[in-house]
Amino acid sequence: MPDGHLTREGINIAIVGVGNCASSLVQGIAMYRDNDRNEHTGLMHWDLGGYRPGDIRVVAAWDIDRRKIGQDVSRAIFERPNCTLIFCADVPETGAKVRMGKILDGFAPHMAEQPEHRTFLRSDLPEPSKEEVVQALRETGAHVLMNYLPVGSQKATEFYAECALEAGVAFVNNIPVFIASDPAWAKRFADAGVPIIGDDIKAQVGATIVHRVLTDLFAKRGVRLERTYQLNTGGNTDFLNMRERDRLASKKISKTEAVQAVAAQRLDWENIHVGPSDYVPWQNDNKVAFIRLEGTMFGGVPMNMEVRLSVEDSPNSAGVAIDMIRCAKVARDRGLSGPIEAPAAFFCKHPPRQMNDDDAYQAVEDFIREV
Repeated sequence: MPDGHLTREGINIAIVGVGNCASSLVQGIAMYRDNDRNEHTGLMHWDLGGYRPGDIRVVAAWDIDRRKIGQDVSRAIFERPNCTLIFCADVPETGAKVRMGKILDGFAPHMAEQPEHRTFLRSDLPEPSKEEVVQALRETGAHVLMNYLPVGSQKATEFYAECALEAGVAFVNNIPVFIASDPAWAKRFADAGVPIIGDDIKAQVGATIVHRVLTDLFAKRGVRLERTYQLNTGGNTDFLNMRERDRLASKKISKTEAVQAVAAQRLDWENIHVGPSDYVPWQNDNKVAFIRLEGTMFGGVPMNMEVRLSVEDSPNSAGVAIDMIRCAKVARDRGLSGPIEAPAAFFCKHPPRQMNDDDAYQAVEDFIREV
C-alpha cells in the first residue's frame, strides 16, 4: 500500500456503553476513514504502529437503554439520551447490533427520576452472563474492548474486565474506576498475557490537561502554588449521573492526582479542589471548566490566574480514544501484557505510573517506534 502503510489486519473493537463518547468515536472513525493523511486533526499520528483510523471496525457493543438495544451501532449512537454534537451524520452500517448489557451498578437510581430524553430507559431483557459476553467477544474476533460505562460503575467495570481477561481481549478503561492502576488487577492482566491501558481518559484539550500544564508551568517558573481549584459544569448524562455524590469518589481522586502529580510540592487537601461541580441541562455535551491557581512569586509577591474553558466534551476525547485503541492493538501484536505504561501515562488521568506530560509524550513516541 502507499505511504509505507503496513499490510495488517484491521482492529476489531467492542464497546461497552453506547453513549456520547462512543458516538463521537464511531462518528470519527467514519469521518476519518475517507480522509487523507493531511486531515488528521485531533490524532497523535495518522499512521500509528501501522494502523490508520479507518482500520478500526466496531464488531460488538453493549448498552442497557431499550432505545439502542437491537439497533446497528451506526444508528444507536444517535439515540437519546445522547446529546453530543453530530459532526458526521453519514455513518455506514457496522453490522454490529447493540446487545443487552450487564446493569449491576451501571445505573444510578436517581436517573430514573429524570425525563426520558435525559436519562437511560432500562431494558427488561435478560442480562448477559459472563460466558455470553466472552463468547460474543471471541465470535466477533474483537481485539480491543472499550469501557465507556458511567462514572461510578465499579462492579460493572470489573465484570467486563473479567470478560476481557477470559476472552484474551485488550482492555481500554476510559473511566475513573481503577483497574490498570490497581496492582491486583494489573497482575491479573499480566499473568493472563492481556494488555490493558487505563485509567480515565484525558481529553485532547480538556480541563485536566490544561490544569496540569498550568500547574507544571508554575513549578518550572519557580512560582510556589498555594491553592487551586477546577470547577466543571455540563449537561450530558455523565454530569447527571454524577449528581449522586457517592459515585464521585474515584473521579475526584483521578482528577486530583493528575494535577498533584505535576505540582512542585503536593498541596494539602484543603488547598486543592478538582472535580465535577454541577449539572446544567441546557449545556448538553458542552463542558465549561473554571480553573484558578493562586501562588507566590519572587519576593513573596502574590499572583493568581483564572481560565475559563468551554469545549464539546465527547469529541474532545474521541481522537485520544482512537490513539489508545491503536496503542492497545500494537501492544497485543507485540505480545505485551499487563498495564502498558507509556500510553497510559500520556492518555490517562490515573495511570499506573504518573509522568509529567513531556516525559509521557516522549515515552509513548518511543513505544510507537519500539525504541
